[in-house]
Amino acid sequence: MNIDVIGDVHGQHDKLVALLARLGYRETRGAWRHAGRTVVFVGDVIDRGPAQLATIRLVQNMMHAGTAQCVMGNHEFNAIAWATPDPDRPGEYLRPHGKPGNRQQHQAFLDEIDKPALYPQVIGWLRTLPLWIDLGALRIVHACWHQPSIDALGPLLGPGNTVTEELMLGASRPGHFAFDAVETICKGPEVVLPPGIEIADKEGKIRHEVRVRWWISDLCTYRRAAIVPPDQIDQLPDQPLPPEWRSHPYVGPPVLFGHYWFTGTPEVISGQFACLDYSAARSGPLVAYRWDGEPELSSDKLDWA
Repeated sequence: MNIDVIGDVHGQHDKLVALLARLGYRETRGAWRHAGRTVVFVGDVIDRGPAQLATIRLVQNMMHAGTAQCVMGNHEFNAIAWATPDPDRPGEYLRPHGKPGNRQQHQAFLDEIDKPALYPQVIGWLRTLPLWIDLGALRIVHACWHQPSIDALGPLLGPGNTVTEELMLGASRPGHFAFDAVETICKGPEVVLPPGIEIADKEGKIRHEVRVRWWISDLCTYRRAAIVPPDQIDQLPDQPLPPEWRSHPYVGPPVLFGHYWFTGTPEVISGQFACLDYSAARSGPLVAYRWDGEPELSSDKLDWA
């Protein structure tokens, strides 16, 4: 099995076309194709970038042609929740339209897609995307492969690990087990910072919790575990995390994921983990991992445009 796993596109159609061409794909019969390979997108195809519809159509056409699959990212999940009326709050939606930041994050998508004939079709397509793909020898997820969360969602899933109305409702309710599970899978696990400690995220929002490097085996201190810009590391306490965070129980084949806005020259984290999001939504490259069945990941298999 020869698969090219591509990181977060975020509406960067030109970067996607350049990457596919670099990888040897050609547009024929309405879709990008390769004689011996297929693509898996890690999610976050939408939002932020300048070419939402062109990007969506490219991915859709590849999927219809059988030359690509696509995992659901947090931006696809949020788009579905934005479009889904809340059955318990008339006039509201599962993702509140009035909450600060929600519309701003989603505006590029809405500007292009929120049209009467187009919007329902695109949202319907997003609902067909799986929350993860397990190929046996390789696992692909948007942010975090967390087996307890994956197992917990089992009874709520539709065919092919897709979302259902029941799952969407539970995953939009803080405190529901589905909320925690989908947050972990699509956004990554977070740990609450000690009292008095706060940081600003990449969009300037003040946060009292941080995402953690779930892929390392020893999450011993806040400073070692936290995913923050380098200039914020010193703001974090070099003190032990709560006991439940100090080890990582993952056991299984390699995992490819996106989501985390890495920077610099793309490289794998280890033989077991690689992040493919190198900030293509801004000035970074769009990255692919060219998997050919190897049991350990290697930086030599990374390519980008």
